[in-house]
Amino acid sequence: MLKSRSSQVWLLFIIPLFFSCKQAKEIDILIENGMVYNGVDSIPQMVSVGISGDKISFIGSNIGLKAKKVINAKGLIVSPGFIDPHTHSDRDLINAETSHNQPFLWQGVTTVALGNDGNSLYPISKYKPIHQKVGLGTNIVMFVGHGTIRKESMGDSDRDPTEVEMEQMKQLLQKEMDDGAIGISTGLFYKPGSYSKTDEVIELAKIVARNNGIYDTHLRDESTFSVGLIPAIKEAIEIGDKTNIPIHISHIKCLGVDVWEESDTIIGLIEEANEQGLRITANQYPYEASATSLQAAVVPRWAESGGKDSLFIRYKNSELKERILKDTKNNIIRRGGADKLLMVRAEDSTLVGNTLFEVANLMALSPEETVLEVLKENNIKVASFNMNTSDITNFMKQDWVVTGSDGGSGHPRKYGSFPRKYRKYVMEQKIIPLYQFINNSSSKTAEILQLPKRGKLIEGYFADIILFDSNSFTDKADYTNAYEYSHGIKYAIINGQLSIDNASYTQLKNGRILTHKK
Repeated sequence: MLKSRSSQVWLLFIIPLFFSCKQAKEIDILIENGMVYNGVDSIPQMVSVGISGDKISFIGSNIGLKAKKVINAKGLIVSPGFIDPHTHSDRDLINAETSHNQPFLWQGVTTVALGNDGNSLYPISKYKPIHQKVGLGTNIVMFVGHGTIRKESMGDSDRDPTEVEMEQMKQLLQKEMDDGAIGISTGLFYKPGSYSKTDEVIELAKIVARNNGIYDTHLRDESTFSVGLIPAIKEAIEIGDKTNIPIHISHIKCLGVDVWEESDTIIGLIEEANEQGLRITANQYPYEASATSLQAAVVPRWAESGGKDSLFIRYKNSELKERILKDTKNNIIRRGGADKLLMVRAEDSTLVGNTLFEVANLMALSPEETVLEVLKENNIKVASFNMNTSDITNFMKQDWVVTGSDGGSGHPRKYGSFPRKYRKYVMEQKIIPLYQFINNSSSKTAEILQLPKRGKLIEGYFADIILFDSNSFTDKADYTNAYEYSHGIKYAIINGQLSIDNASYTQLKNGRILTHKK
């Protein structure tokens, strides 16, 4: 009896001592008093988050925990860093002056995908050392572009690949996967991807599937330019069905009056496919206007075969010129008309800020003639105002649709997609709840991209964490000034290191190259 009581006394002494020693260990960063959304649950918690090295080491009630730096997050939302599955930051992130990636960092984005729309920097092995040399302001993941390896194998030709060319594409694809690509991206709307048939894409997707990668696609048609929106959705589903590869549809939309209100049909097709065991997801940017080059937007694909020089050789042929102008006119109508195409970037700065309609009036030409005339000396990017609100919000509500910016120069989405979605669709219109916005901007995207230990606030996960002010988190960029950083991010932590500290950029490039295999 005395021995038993002695043991109990010893335990009463040793247990508090054990926990005291455990708590006494100093961590690197402690976040206190914030409203913590972990990226999974719907209800936030008022808990502390501890960071040691590059990982989350503690989540819970803080009793005597010591830290080198303590962040008082009172009044702030603590969230996993956002993950953007579709950007056009490729060139920015190989330039030391722009690799800070602040347009995304100030949105709360801690990881971006590169190599989208079938166009990637090639080869990956060449650019990895450059990324490491210049430093990365955010984490990156890389796709290999279908259009890129097609061009490497057979140029811009509008034809099927030979057996030799097909085999070469497969070998190039496998090499890029070996070097860290997480999957293949296609731009089936753009040349040269638009010249490929479904069977070609399926054969390449099989290679990616064998490497446990994913298939990211800009659909062959988002309107009625070629096969039509619904057939393009069905093509993506067919590729997933025949290859057993996860399909991710980039910036899902109903583009142009011809396909407005087709979102219900698309949602039905995708949910039916998922119920049958396929894995179909999508990303979406929260804007009514899309953006692409003027040439890609309205010039017919057949006329582009062989490149821009070939386009203007054909344009000099009187018979072909008439056909090019006719098809260009029809494509302008599909986009909603010349007054819906706003020029946001061009070598000739006098064009920027004008619609195609306004430029055509100044040049005293038809809109279609104006297109070909200005393209002779300019590579022009346009914002195309051609979507309606009901389709945007319908897609946004789906649990398989995540946030993605499609961020490139000239459109405000590069600087404002995530805070705009929060401001407009969570706070103002209440289309989706806050937890869904966070989860579908972080953990669900990490799952889609197959990034281990990212996108959630869980002990043992990498410490990619943001803290933002629920009252001031908002976008500032618009179509007249697309280069304004967003406001409201107070802290951004990437791989356990502060990139934004008390609303100030630390000048540290804390990002890494990520793959789905590590």
